[in-house]
Amino acid sequence: MQIFGVDIGGSGIKGAPVDLDKGDLAQERHKVLTPHPATPDGVADGVKQVIDHFGWTGPVGLTFPGVVTGGSTVRTAANVDKSWIDTDARALLGERLGGLPVTVVNDADAAGVAEMRFGAGRDRKGTVILLTFGTGIGSAVFVDGVLVPNTELGHLELNGHEAEKRASSKVKEDQGLNWERWARRVQKYLAHVEMLFSPELFIIGGGVSRKAHKFLPLIKGIEAEIVPAQLQNNAGIVGAAMHAAEQHGQDEEQHGGDAQQHG
Repeated sequence: MQIFGVDIGGSGIKGAPVDLDKGDLAQERHKVLTPHPATPDGVADGVKQVIDHFGWTGPVGLTFPGVVTGGSTVRTAANVDKSWIDTDARALLGERLGGLPVTVVNDADAAGVAEMRFGAGRDRKGTVILLTFGTGIGSAVFVDGVLVPNTELGHLELNGHEAEKRASSKVKEDQGLNWERWARRVQKYLAHVEMLFSPELFIIGGGVSRKAHKFLPLIKGIEAEIVPAQLQNNAGIVGAAMHAAEQHGQDEEQHGGDAQQHG
């Protein structure tokens, strides 16, 4: 089965149809730049561009870089425009996509669900924490495979600053940090998270996971196992599609098998 997944980030909006049997993209993903300012209308236009690129007409799963409650309401917007706060993202995006069935979920939670099903967290018990390093730092916490949603551990305080203002991959680029200096910051952050949660496994996601060999060997003194995300930067797209498939299946059951068009 194929469902469309879209990953909305602070710098880019990317999406593709996802083969949910394989847990991988069914076609090469299409990406557009996130508008600045990243207002609801501007981002919705970007999502529509991605969908229209494929001519997709079925259910769509979307991630959002912030807390999403009740499957629709945005509560935080650290790396997009503040006008997103209290927006009904599901209604807005569903309307912009012409009434296609839409689901919305936190971006790191989506990436984590995908990694736990198809990637580095498969069959792992205990406490597993996925951390995505990108424009900010996203987090997904699992206990025996069950997600604790909307954890937002990138906003933990570290040396008087929000962690993502010190250790995101955007900070690495903006401050011109080499791998060694950036790895030291990531190490301090992981040590702080480990002190709080004592996970058995850290999964490192986001675009920087493609270069895990350049920084993971530099991180010392962490008790937990640390591995790169196997789905790398496609994990959010896959997880968004998984969420959409699950929600769409529930909707069909509630409505006696009739595919409901809703926003």
